[in-house]
Amino acid sequence: MIKCHLSTILGEKRLKIADVARETGVNRGTITRLYHETAVRVEFEALERICDYLGCEIGELLTIERNL
Repeated sequence: MIKCHLSTILGEKRLKIADVARETGVNRGTITRLYHETAVRVEFEALERICDYLGCEIGELLTIERNL
């Protein structure tokens, strides 16, 4: 399962979904789905813009959690 840490990162940086959408140009719905971990697919360009804006690597935003 892929885990998205966007909600944690935004909380630490005290940012809102609207801030990220406005500054990155990424659709607010896409960011909301990532935030709530309901996204099924996301464009690489959107992930790159979000990571650039937040100053993080993709591995900090998304991780794989394996259920053993």
